[in-house]
Amino acid sequence: MTAYVDALKPCLRNARWRHDESCHLLADSEEELVSFASRIGLRPSWVQRGKLVHFDLTEGKRRVAVASGAVEVGDRFVAERLRGERRP
Repeated sequence: MTAYVDALKPCLRNARWRHDESCHLLADSEEELVSFASRIGLRPSWVQRGKLVHFDLTEGKRRVAVASGAVEVGDRFVAERLRGERRP
């Protein structure tokens, strides 16, 4: 199982997100994503479904994800996933 995290980026706070930065946690399948996320303390109900299934992470959770084996990736990787060009 491989999980991936991109770089932290500025984001806007709102009623559901009170942080100034976030990044994405991705995986090769939704099952792998939810399994990895659960191992680092994220609730399965927090998964973001859309064109790109992911979890939003704070800086602290990003550090935990990387320490737990998530691979750091760049914007190109995420863009390719969004376009459906990169498959596991």
